[in-house]
Amino acid sequence: MNDRELYKIAEEARENAYAPFSGFRVGAALLTAEGKVYTGVNVENSSYGATICAERTAFVKAISEGEREFAAIAISAGDVPSLPCGICRQFMYEFAPQIRIITGPAAEDGSLQARSLSQLLPEGFALEPR
Repeated sequence: MNDRELYKIAEEARENAYAPFSGFRVGAALLTAEGKVYTGVNVENSSYGATICAERTAFVKAISEGEREFAAIAISAGDVPSLPCGICRQFMYEFAPQIRIITGPAAEDGSLQARSLSQLLPEGFALEPR
């Protein structure tokens, strides 16, 4: 699956986001090493600390189904380029320190950006050396 296809799935998932407080809807599409895709959305809560981001939602769904190897994640926040928050970066690091992160749109032409998690979190925390 190419970056554009994965990003389109994240865009479609974004429609299911629950963001009544911020209005900031995010969708994610997580690609496993074997090519399966799990989607996630942000889900806000009246108790703001209970809110969960789209990236973690996708990971939790995949992990709960037995997945442990991940290749890429695409994140869509509409017309706003959006990178994973610090908690999501650390969460992803636990399972996929080298995952590719696809975001967009990066420019007026709608092009996407791809980075490795190690670029965004160069020294993530792990109890076991990676």
